Amino acid sequence: MYASGAFVADHVNPLTDEQIQPNGVDLTVETVLEQREPGRIGRDDKTVGDRRPVQPDATSEDAKRVSLTPGGYVLQYAETISIPAGYVGFIYPRSSLMRNSCMLNTAVWDAGYTGKGEGLLEVHHDIELERGARIAQLVFAEADHDGTYDGAYQGERL
Repeated sequence: MYASGAFVADHVNPLTDEQIQPNGVDLTVETVLEQREPGRIGRDDKTVGDRRPVQPDATSEDAKRVSLTPGGYVLQYAETISIPAGYVGFIYPRSSLMRNSCMLNTAVWDAGYTGKGEGLLEVHHDIELERGARIAQLVFAEADHDGTYDGAYQGERL
């Protein structure tokens, strides 16, 4: 069973009332990155390739807007998320993102994870994104688990 948006809100910070939805919490854009170098995933190790922020539009007020052309980008969320014991987190794109020919992919967010995560933004048609725009929705589902997350991304960007 999915938890209520009010329950999810207790595990996300900072947060505005506008972000709290009936079944989850909207996450906002902090930074959009482009990967510049190859990464590597081996059996015993991993390397994330060099990534750089997409430069804001020169005409953007306070440099808050980026224009993206088709391709893959890494989207960093502005909020710190803490997945409580007994739950697993899933992030879905907001419908306005999909209606603009974009998709957001993420991995499972295990119980015990705390950090400011990121997702893969697939852009299929030019789009402008503004820092602070609501782009995704975090939901929690009840889940049995053995132990809690203690991986390489624990505490990321905190």
